[in-house]
Amino acid sequence: MPPRDHLLAFVIASTAIILLPGPSVLFTIARAVSWGRRIAVATVVGNNLGALVTAMLVAIGVGPLLQHSMLLYVAIQIAGGGYLIWLGIGAWRLRSAHANQILNAGDVAPSMGRTIREGFIVGLLNPKSFVFYAAIFPQFIDRSRNVVTQMMVLGLIFVVIAFFSDSTWGILAGTARTWLSSAPSRLVTMRAIGSSVMTGLGIYIILTVRRH
Repeated sequence: MPPRDHLLAFVIASTAIILLPGPSVLFTIARAVSWGRRIAVATVVGNNLGALVTAMLVAIGVGPLLQHSMLLYVAIQIAGGGYLIWLGIGAWRLRSAHANQILNAGDVAPSMGRTIREGFIVGLLNPKSFVFYAAIFPQFIDRSRNVVTQMMVLGLIFVVIAFFSDSTWGILAGTARTWLSSAPSRLVTMRAIGSSVMTGLGIYIILTVRRH
């Protein structure tokens, strides 16, 4: 189990990242706007099951290396901050394109089973998830304890927070389908806020590593 102060910092950072529109939120909103709340929530279920498997694989693969290498630990912290900055800048540049993708997802709703399956595949095979978990989780572990177990706990916590957050986004977006689809600028603004938070968190992580 990670130290209590690390755990609290992780929950705060994860909530900040998850609450504001990132790729998984946009994926959910796209389906909510097109097909309603049930499809949005089913998408979240599948997506987070896939993300949980990814998090466990990262913990098993990366954890032992971090346990025995301080250099790798610091390098991943810096790389993690840089990755968040890169994601934030990319999200800012493509904020209008992402809004248009959401508003043109299609009219024919898939079945519940297919929706969960597609969400699972997206969550499992998204290469950005592997990099994200490997870069972010090490920021909140204690190398004097079992790193694999800590990263598994962090992965589970992250997915649970993401499930409730993404489901809320899906339900709200499904309820406000007309309001969102009538003004692409609202989706652009949501994406801009999310990109700014990711960039700011990345800068904070790098500055923290430098201080240590």
